[in-house]
Amino acid sequence: QVQLVESGGGLVEPGGSLSLSCSASGSIPGDNVMGWYRQTPGKEREMVAIKTSGAWTKYVDSVKGRFTISRESGWNTVYLQMNSLQPEDTAVYYCTFYAIGGAPQYWGQGTQVTVSS
Repeated sequence: QVQLVESGGGLVEPGGSLSLSCSASGSIPGDNVMGWYRQTPGKEREMVAIKTSGAWTKYVDSVKGRFTISRESGWNTVYLQMNSLQPEDTAVYYCTFYAIGGAPQYWGQGTQVTVSS
């Protein structure tokens, strides 16, 4: 079992910045993926950014150049720096964790990000 605890999020005006963090604890496999998905009402959960323990990263096209995912040297915490936020970035953001080669298995509690003037 892996437990994920998120922090960050909140309300920001368009063009502003926010950061999210997520810490994992429990039985953590060495080769893993941590990252962020987001979801708005009536829509499927969407991958935003993921980063493997080997430092490979992937972003959804809509956030490339604006969001940056990083992991601390111990690899059990993942961050998402979100710049130039737009109203369409408004969503509940979920941290995820899974073993490489698998699919998202563990989820954080979700944190609301609202971009509005």
